[in-house]
Amino acid sequence: MNQDLIQSLFGSLALITWKQVVMLGIGSLLIYLAIAKKYEPNLLLPMGFGTLLVNLPLSSAIGPDGALTVFFQAGIKTEVFPLLIFIAIGAMIDFSTLFRNPLLLLFGAAAQFGIFFTIGVASLIGFDLKEAASIGIIGAADGPTSIYVASKFAEHLLGPISVAAYSYMALVPIIQPPVIKALTSKRERLIRMQGKQDPVSRTTLILFPIIITLIAGIIAPSSIALIGFLMFGNLIRECGVLQKLSLAAQNELSSLVTILLGITISSTMTGEAFVNLDTLFIIGLGLVAFIMDTAGGVLFAKLLNVFLPERLKINPMVGAAGISAFPMSARVIHKMGQDEDKGNYLLMPAVSANVAGQIGSVIAGGLILTLVPYFL
Repeated sequence: MNQDLIQSLFGSLALITWKQVVMLGIGSLLIYLAIAKKYEPNLLLPMGFGTLLVNLPLSSAIGPDGALTVFFQAGIKTEVFPLLIFIAIGAMIDFSTLFRNPLLLLFGAAAQFGIFFTIGVASLIGFDLKEAASIGIIGAADGPTSIYVASKFAEHLLGPISVAAYSYMALVPIIQPPVIKALTSKRERLIRMQGKQDPVSRTTLILFPIIITLIAGIIAPSSIALIGFLMFGNLIRECGVLQKLSLAAQNELSSLVTILLGITISSTMTGEAFVNLDTLFIIGLGLVAFIMDTAGGVLFAKLLNVFLPERLKINPMVGAAGISAFPMSARVIHKMGQDEDKGNYLLMPAVSANVAGQIGSVIAGGLILTLVPYFL
């Protein structure tokens, strides 16, 4: 009996491939980054541990009856998990900061430049249009949007796209500062912006998610699910009569679905599917998308300043917060402002641009879902 058990164990080890060994190393690295470095631990730890589960020889976690495969079919392929996350994100967002400085809404569009730039680059190096669109959306700095678009257009690339999206979101404090400093002068980084504290009416905050949903749905019908679930979560927050549901969406729903989303994505991160040249290209293109998004926001702010009077000039660093990595990017910009001038408080305008980025990334995802099929 003991001999049979030993043979069974060694037989299992004999089946392991070098690609599975590589993925076991990557899974371990994700767990390390989540725990030791605190890089997006809510997602990277489940993804890392799930990667270990699916790359062990003869794993029962994947396959027709595997738990992770079942979760994938029920939660990712049907888009249920990403959409539930959008409800949670919507319930966390306070759009009142944006109403106090509506000009910053433009950065939610300008900082999506990297998405479309990267789609073009990915197409040129050999990815088909649906794959290129799925890779480009990494630049949205919005994990759920990346997962949603990839699950529609390039399910086979879901693993590397998810890892790239969440890894680069975690690395925003490392990626953005050098790009911003390369594109701005000391004088520009010292520009002070006065945060407005004017009250925003409850009626405005209630009508906003409804109106945005209607407009987005008419312009880009494919974006209705993305925008609708995000705005529904925000309406729960702002309506004033669903406090328990709002708190549940922000806490319990967000935590539960994040765990399921992270460990379920790992079902696509098998050695055979993940360890290839395409994965390296995707990781590299994701970085390009993030850099170009940051650059797009900064350069757009510099362009606006050409036309704005001195008292209304925008600190170009705030433009970089137009990506959807909320609130991490806003904190990075505020810290950079403080490093340049201890009396410069950029948090509120940066948060406003960051909130605009949430809207911009989801609309960009919806536009891609709507437009790409017309070019095929």
